[in-house]
Amino acid sequence: MMIEKRLRFVISTVSLTFFILLSTFFFFDKAAFFIPLLILASYGASFFSLYEGIEKIEWYMLFLMPVLLSIAMYLFYFLFPVRWITRIPFILIYGISMYATLLSSNIFNVGAEKNLQLYRAGFSVNYFIQTMVFFLIGNILASFHWGFLANALIFGLVSFAMSIQLYWSIKLDMQLSKEVINHAWLTALLVAEGSLLLSFFPLQESIFALVVAVLYYCIAGLTHLHLDERLFKHSVREYVSILLVILAILFLSISW
Repeated sequence: MMIEKRLRFVISTVSLTFFILLSTFFFFDKAAFFIPLLILASYGASFFSLYEGIEKIEWYMLFLMPVLLSIAMYLFYFLFPVRWITRIPFILIYGISMYATLLSSNIFNVGAEKNLQLYRAGFSVNYFIQTMVFFLIGNILASFHWGFLANALIFGLVSFAMSIQLYWSIKLDMQLSKEVINHAWLTALLVAEGSLLLSFFPLQESIFALVVAVLYYCIAGLTHLHLDERLFKHSVREYVSILLVILAILFLSISW
């Protein structure tokens, strides 16, 4: 019996949410056990939700954000005090975010026309989830205190993985163009350099994560508009204004 797609989204989301809830009852020393299981569970649940018509590069592009969201949320939870008052909203946010991520992946899978509101909604949700994941990863890295080289390397890899998916979603081709790959590498380089520089500032972990996330948001936003041939002056001004505001917050937050 064929299960209706919307119901499959609900089943996948509830299953992953229950798995995340279960993992929160174990200490961080069990992360090496839960992370591989979480990757497999996220990929499997995504496939269960989206299995019709998956081809070629979509095996990576449609599954990336559900997997990254699960890993980032799981690791981020351990930065909070382990109480039900934090566990309940955390689980709710994860469930809503995962459901929205699966919906946006489905929109990309069916190849919605770009002039439709459905495509614009899917792209915006995916872009927002990417920025949120970047913020979570920033907090996680800052809490580990691994140093500037580790920050630059990990942020570079994550920004490359996410930006190549974001730029691919502009045209939804079955193969990656050299233009998309080159712009993803440039995005990764700029974000890595920015995170490396920020590592030398005495910043609170949340401020560090916020600045890096906004840096990715602005670079990826301007690049996707350029690739989509919609890079107009008012768009540049908006992103530059966001960068200036976050830089002001950065300098006001420095405690020498």
